[in-house]
Amino acid sequence: MSDKVRVRFAPSPTGGLHLGGVRTVLYNYLFAKHHGGDFILRIEDTDQSRFVEGAEDYIMECLKWCGIEPDESPAVGGPHAPYRQSERKESYREYAEKLVADGFAYYAFDTPQELEEMRANYKTAENPSPQYDNRLRTKMRNSLSLDAATVQQLIADGTPYVIRIKMPENETISFTDMIRGEVSFNTGNVDDKVLLKHDGMPTYHLAVVVDDHAMEITHAFRGEEWLPSAPVHLMLWRWLGWEERMPQWAHLPLILKPDGNGKLSKRDGDRLGFPVFAMNWTDPRTNEFTQGFRERGFLPEAFVNMLAMLGWNDGTEQEIYSMEELISAFSMDRVHKGGAKFDFEKAKWFNHEWIKRSGEERLLPDVKAVLERSGITGADDSYIKKVIGMVKERCTLLGDFAEQGRFFFIAPAVHDIDAIRAKWNGDKENFFAELQGVLGDLEDWSTASIEAAFKELATTLSIKPGELQLPFRIMLVGGKFGPTVFDIAEAIGKEDTLKRIAALPAVA
Repeated sequence: MSDKVRVRFAPSPTGGLHLGGVRTVLYNYLFAKHHGGDFILRIEDTDQSRFVEGAEDYIMECLKWCGIEPDESPAVGGPHAPYRQSERKESYREYAEKLVADGFAYYAFDTPQELEEMRANYKTAENPSPQYDNRLRTKMRNSLSLDAATVQQLIADGTPYVIRIKMPENETISFTDMIRGEVSFNTGNVDDKVLLKHDGMPTYHLAVVVDDHAMEITHAFRGEEWLPSAPVHLMLWRWLGWEERMPQWAHLPLILKPDGNGKLSKRDGDRLGFPVFAMNWTDPRTNEFTQGFRERGFLPEAFVNMLAMLGWNDGTEQEIYSMEELISAFSMDRVHKGGAKFDFEKAKWFNHEWIKRSGEERLLPDVKAVLERSGITGADDSYIKKVIGMVKERCTLLGDFAEQGRFFFIAPAVHDIDAIRAKWNGDKENFFAELQGVLGDLEDWSTASIEAAFKELATTLSIKPGELQLPFRIMLVGGKFGPTVFDIAEAIGKEDTLKRIAALPAVA
């Protein structure tokens, strides 16, 4: 086995990618790249009843948008292909049968109805939710309670069966978690999980162990909700003879609701008005639509930066990191044990910071798309970049470029007259009538020249320039927003500036 770090993200193609899932990907990726290792994408599609068309492509597109490119995957291949569990089906049966032969697993022929009866018949005040475990396994229809001849006949007759792990009755097993330290379990409290289903497909428990071994995974990072499954996986690693090659595990803290009360869910996002998926997702079975961070107007750099900080820091006050900086700084010993509250306002802060720090060339494709969706087309790239530079400080989400930059392309249809009505008078009306002539004669159409001509005319007419700038802004922009008004005039050009002055509706 190679000493090279090898990590994997193994999602099920069942729907949209929750930000918690993306954070798991990210921590795997950062750890691998920090140590010069490989990041593997493996699709866990063994539960065909939950398979959703298009979900695998969606997952890969999400990772690509985030800048997380797998070294091995179903798309790019690799030395341990195939990378879809459904294409590795035969290998799982081999190991399940070996566990049965070695006495660590058994055939179970119970029907769904019999399982329901078990849960009802053995329910007590002390045991309100009976499980298929060491206490009840001998009361069920399986190869532990039936004689060998009956078992062979049932199999020969094609009777449906599953293979279950035979958990030890009272053994303490432990492992060292990279985040939580030593974690111990009593095997008697764990039920006999199904390893191989009726259709010959493995469950997660068997497949994850077999595949992690086959793909030489050195470190396995997953959400803390998988901690209760750890005893099953520990026993499988031991019983299959691979314990010395078991990956180091880390169980990541949950991403919590904004109030800290429980795990963040899609319903919380719907209720509170923010996305929880990386990208838009429409469930093909129900047509239910869920908005994603990408379509809400987040830069991938900001999304990744925000996720990294949800449960990790490098011990400094730094908050803004590029992917390269995250790779350099990341270590599992700085991941928090406790859950991290999701704060959408903080998420927007990250996006605002990244928009401000991003160059015009980087923002151009995204802003062009935003402008086109708002009906602004055909503008020159160099002009759009100029506008980006002037308004990006005012934009929190990419969609804000439409509102903050629209007037650079289209004259305002509505003017906030109420903002200037109280201080409007004949002197100001006369000033703007004369300003049209002054600006019309201006040969050097630059910010400095426009401002100088504007203030010189104000001085000549004995009006304070400061009292005239808001009306000028209302004429050019339509409202009380935007960058310096003389910069706006320079950008939109002489012809448009004069037209907008002339187009101001009556104020009085």
